[in-house]
Amino acid sequence: MNEEIVISSDKISLSDIIGLSKKRFGDMVKAVVDIETRVVAFGGELHADEEQVLLDRGSKQNDLWGINIYHELPRDQWIEFDSMINIRPSQRNLSRGVEDEEVRRVIVDIVNKMITD
Repeated sequence: MNEEIVISSDKISLSDIIGLSKKRFGDMVKAVVDIETRVVAFGGELHADEEQVLLDRGSKQNDLWGINIYHELPRDQWIEFDSMINIRPSQRNLSRGVEDEEVRRVIVDIVNKMITD
């Protein structure tokens, strides 16, 4: 498993997010959000790696959503809803995005409250 994955249920600093992004993609960090427990896994090479860490910790598949955070963009633009783990016909999510507006809103709320300046 990837030792660079950071799990947070509270606060994580923007500087920590930037540090994680520099280790992989430069301008972006991948994350998987558990919308039920409000836990987020940051920093994996693949969303699937972060997803597996959260599943191993007891998260439920239906509650996990993959996103990318572009830390250099303004907060109202920095979350990209794009991940292979989001394709879930059983939940009527047929794309790599997050089609349910309420789920997107919950993800944005969790991420924006968790990442501090």
